[in-house]
Amino acid sequence: MSKLLAAAIAIMAVMPSALGEALVCVKAIDGMARNPEMAGKLRTNMILACTLVETTAIYALLISILCIFVG
Repeated sequence: MSKLLAAAIAIMAVMPSALGEALVCVKAIDGMARNPEMAGKLRTNMILACTLVETTAIYALLISILCIFVG
């Protein structure tokens, strides 16, 4: 039972990660709408930022899987 609770707590880190990724995308699209000349550079930075934010969710998933099967 405690393994499942630990996995649930670990997977709760995915929600802030998803919100952070959404904020990154919203701000990048807003910047592209305001300054279309910078769209290429903003898109590149947005993809890099989304990758870094998504890493948090992947780590949380990995930790929750480890809690269930290894713990």
